[in-house]
Amino acid sequence: MPESRPVHDPKVLRAIAHPVRNRILTELDAAGSLRAADLAALLDIPANQASFHLRQLAKYGLIEEDPDAARDRRDRVWRSSPRGVNLDLGEIEKAPGGKAASAVYRAQSAAKAHAYVERAHDDRRDEGTARSVMDSSLRLTKDEARELSQELVDLVTAWGERTRGRDDAERRTYLYYAMLMPHPDLEQEETD
Repeated sequence: MPESRPVHDPKVLRAIAHPVRNRILTELDAAGSLRAADLAALLDIPANQASFHLRQLAKYGLIEEDPDAARDRRDRVWRSSPRGVNLDLGEIEKAPGGKAASAVYRAQSAAKAHAYVERAHDDRRDEGTARSVMDSSLRLTKDEARELSQELVDLVTAWGERTRGRDDAERRTYLYYAMLMPHPDLEQEETD
């Protein structure tokens, strides 16, 4: 897998932060290649709206057309950019408009994370689906934390490659959301 490209442009960050575009990126990452009509059905939005958002994501290099998946030359099928992106909020904040874009992205990201946690703990929904919530503490060096992080990335990437492109009735998009970071209370103690 090619190395992800660093993002320093606030416009790209705003494109990623948009809720519909973010969901499109999620679905393309999980499914592989999809048409605007497929995404419209998944997201319950009009097809022309899905097409507009796809063009915006393509404009910033976040997705690209997948001609091999198209039925003919008129059929537009989209996939995630093979390189992916690596957000560097510190660098983005140095650019004009970067602090505002970063603030919006951080607020939307925090709200989304909160909603994910609430949904994960709500066992009344979607009976019969697999669900897992894990909260673990580990004592690691920086190098061990990097190694663990890379192992998790590799594992999830392998599962994505293994299941991407399979389209049967039992499949649905599952979300894997994880954070590996020093305990926030300990970080605060270090700065005091």
